[in-house]
Amino acid sequence: MVHISTDEVYGLFEFNDPSFIESTPINPRSPYAASKASSDLLCMAYINTFDCNISITRCCNNYGPNQHSEKFIPTIIKSLSKNKKVPIYGEGLNIREWVHVYDHNLAVWLVATKGKPEVYNIGSGVELTNIELVDKICKIMGKDLDKSAVFVEDRLGHDFRYSIDCSKIQEELLYEPLYTDFDEQLKELVKEYA
Repeated sequence: MVHISTDEVYGLFEFNDPSFIESTPINPRSPYAASKASSDLLCMAYINTFDCNISITRCCNNYGPNQHSEKFIPTIIKSLSKNKKVPIYGEGLNIREWVHVYDHNLAVWLVATKGKPEVYNIGSGVELTNIELVDKICKIMGKDLDKSAVFVEDRLGHDFRYSIDCSKIQEELLYEPLYTDFDEQLKELVKEYA
């Protein structure tokens, strides 16, 4: 069994902290993150108690085709294409790591076929503030960031930064992201969602 979790289970991240590794203690700060951490702990209990073959993956933010319209990148593109303001939490300085959904799928397949009953982080190393991401898409779509963004109240329990170290899965299972040109992938998504 492969349990798909999230980097949000690691919780609070100070700006200069090193990226989360699989042994970083979990410290969820929102109900969503707590529900994922709880399921992680349940899986770990089954591994320890019953020697179950369960692997846990913790991934950063996914992006790619067919993503639900409520997610951030589709929201940015759809808002800009309708000349609406893009809602950005807080001051737009929260930092997120992004991985293409096809790379995430590849990593999950590797864990399912070659992994051990352990935790594996899945990431790409592409980290941006939310305002940087909006600016990139504005430039692709020929829009002015200052005229296109509106800052809204930050989410409760919203951590400042998520950053994961995925060297374990790279070294042990030979995972390498294939979709490494983030800017080119954003252009493809603009074509899909606009």
